[in-house]
Amino acid sequence: MLYHYVASDKTGKVVEGDTDAENLAQTLKFLSSKELRPVTVTSLEKKGGGVLRIFGGITVTDKVFLTKYLALMLRVGTDLLSAVNILIGDFENPAMRNFLIEVRENLTRGLPFHQAFGKYPAIFPATFSNLIKAAEASGSLQQTFEDLSVSMSREAELRSRIRSAMVYPVILLVAAFAVLVFLVTFALPKIARVFAESGINPPFFSRIVFGAGLFIGDHIVVISILFVGLLAGGLYFFVRTAVGRHMLDGVLSRTPYIQAVYREVAIQRLVSTLALLLKAGLPIIQAIEVTADAVGAEKFRYALLRIAHEGLAKGLTIGEAFRREAVFPKVLVNLVAISEKAGHLEEVLQTLGEFYATSIDASIKSLVAILEPILIMCMGGIVVLIALSIIVPIYQLTTQF
Repeated sequence: MLYHYVASDKTGKVVEGDTDAENLAQTLKFLSSKELRPVTVTSLEKKGGGVLRIFGGITVTDKVFLTKYLALMLRVGTDLLSAVNILIGDFENPAMRNFLIEVRENLTRGLPFHQAFGKYPAIFPATFSNLIKAAEASGSLQQTFEDLSVSMSREAELRSRIRSAMVYPVILLVAAFAVLVFLVTFALPKIARVFAESGINPPFFSRIVFGAGLFIGDHIVVISILFVGLLAGGLYFFVRTAVGRHMLDGVLSRTPYIQAVYREVAIQRLVSTLALLLKAGLPIIQAIEVTADAVGAEKFRYALLRIAHEGLAKGLTIGEAFRREAVFPKVLVNLVAISEKAGHLEEVLQTLGEFYATSIDASIKSLVAILEPILIMCMGGIVVLIALSIIVPIYQLTTQF
């Protein structure tokens, strides 16, 4: 159990710190051995457990704040333990405070700083913990935290731009679905029953639409439950399972227009992550292995693993290993080879990351410009089909009189 104490020494000077002890009595014994007189002793025992206690509560903004202010405090000469203590008082997010208390406990026990981050890969990916591990070994924690904060800020900004660009198409899609549900659930069943009770035989396509409307209207509860279940199951399958992610990757990498954006996002993540890892001092093979897990696209992941295990491990240069993989753009391959010879691979990769971030923004705007009219046409087509299925039999009915 971790205890925080405030105590005074022989001269009356007040000191404070943390100690790991089994109980309060052992803590007091520790203070006595240091010839300290306790003023206050507070238990910092963690409540809840592990991943469940902090999972989902730490946002990208929290991580940017953490890295930025750790870098700032290390730059002005604050030691790591004191910096963590200051951040515990500054963070309002309970999940982040709990995590930092765990980090402080590790530091007090003499454990490596990166170890706490490695325990939560769902929140702090392998790139994050490996960067801190390499920085601890090379003594460059301050610079690494600065690079991490900049990198995560750019990634958050890129995601924000992508989400903003997709807002209008999503609104259109939701509106189209809402109109369809309203017509099929409420309007069509009533109109279909009117024609059925009047004995009028509508056209074939009208009977199909009416039949679908009646069926959905009679079983709306069951259909809604099945729809929500399939949606939740589909999300779990495509996000959480390896087979699902492989299938989703195949669909995204082959769908026209989407595949270009998906490819650029993967390349941007590749060059930015690799630049960050190399700058932190991670060995090239390990850096490429970590990048492979972070890149997202399956074909890039396998290509990077081949570069590490079948290329670099067998003595090839980085440029030669990249040239063996046809999945990468020639511009990327040539720049990697040239910059490797010139000795500034990290800078070139970082510049490429900025270039692809700008290119992604333009590609997203082009994709949205294509999606908007397609969604509007689909929405209009569904409404027109339902309207015709109603108007045609009404017209037939009026011509009979």
